[in-house]
Amino acid sequence: VQLVDTGGGLVRPGGSLTLSCVASGFTFSRYVMNWYRQAPGKERELVATISTTMGSTNYADSVKGRFTISRDNAKNRVYLQMNSLKPEDTGVYYCNTNIGRRDYWGQGTQVTVSS
Repeated sequence: VQLVDTGGGLVRPGGSLTLSCVASGFTFSRYVMNWYRQAPGKERELVATISTTMGSTNYADSVKGRFTISRDNAKNRVYLQMNSLKPEDTGVYYCNTNIGRRDYWGQGTQVTVSS
């Protein structure tokens, strides 16, 4: 199982970024996919979740209405569209899935929101 996160960067408050995670080594369409983030000095937190074929989604209250998680099962990719970014969104963002009660993580991509 391999997850590779990309798309982070430096953005001004109010800006947008789209993160991407490409998966390999498992049947992607069969598993729930998540995005987590970890801010400096804080614990890792769940940001967004997307189910398998039906694509139902859930979000942390702090990002509802601003972030959108989506997936492309044909390309083995999951995305996180982030709009109206705030300084408190700064952190390392990780793609995640759980297979057989084991968590798998991407390497993380840094998002910095600063003027």
